[in-house]
Amino acid sequence: MEILKKSLLVILFVGTQWVNAQDQKATQEAFSKSYTLETGKKYNEAIDILKSLNASQNYAVQLRLGWLLYTAKRYDESVAAYKKATEIMPASVEPLLALVNPLATQKKWDEVEKNHLNILKIDPKNSLTNFRLGQIYYNKKEYAKAEKYFSISLNLYPFDYDSMLMSGWNYYFLGKYSEAKELFNRVLLYSPFDTSATEGLGLIK
Repeated sequence: MEILKKSLLVILFVGTQWVNAQDQKATQEAFSKSYTLETGKKYNEAIDILKSLNASQNYAVQLRLGWLLYTAKRYDESVAAYKKATEIMPASVEPLLALVNPLATQKKWDEVEKNHLNILKIDPKNSLTNFRLGQIYYNKKEYAKAEKYFSISLNLYPFDYDSMLMSGWNYYFLGKYSEAKELFNRVLLYSPFDTSATEGLGLIK
């Protein structure tokens, strides 16, 4: 009986995320129109159509609004929509990844960093997020912190150009020259005439 109750609760919860008592056909039509309007760069009209659904608890609507509002350069509203989507489905990485765009555009770097860390609470081995955190700490010259995140990204994708190159430079500034040299040489396998990797090798005596 307890299992049945839990199953019913899950069904009801999922229903609020996606349908939220909205007519399914009307929602589909609104999405279709929004894509057409987006193609014509009529972003505000597309936004208005979706907002007319009054679907504040519909995950898909909030996620789509987040993108359209970002494209329309309505950044604060975009942030709010993505955060709403995250509230509706807390285990989803999708809106958190998208949330980076309006935050970064507004140069809210502390919030960008916090958002990346929130992603890793859900998905610790997300390669893109680990790489971006590595970049944040690298730019702050916090190379030991950067190494932690670059290493995860590099271990997941050992022949990824960006991970190899940034890890190489990070190792260089940490004074780990043998590791840096190995990575710069690996970059040259990927990109034989890479100027950054060549420069790095030239600095290592």
